[in-house]
Amino acid sequence: MADCLNACEHSNVLVVAPSRDGHHAGARPIWLEYVLDDEAISDVLAWVNAGGPGIADPPATLELYTFTPPRQRRAVDRR
Repeated sequence: MADCLNACEHSNVLVVAPSRDGHHAGARPIWLEYVLDDEAISDVLAWVNAGGPGIADPPATLELYTFTPPRQRRAVDRR
């Protein structure tokens, strides 16, 4: 848990980091916002238990919660 992930305009931010195997497969951390209800939390937990980023595809519902974190967004804007 952290007090701030520099994404203050978003609510209930979760960052799902890949496992070592997921990282070796090329996965990057996935940022999720507005994870407020039990169904969304269950989807995140099921995905993580299945292997998470780089190992298991996220449930389609999690696409609704995915966003680009501020630091990555600034890097894209500078190109």
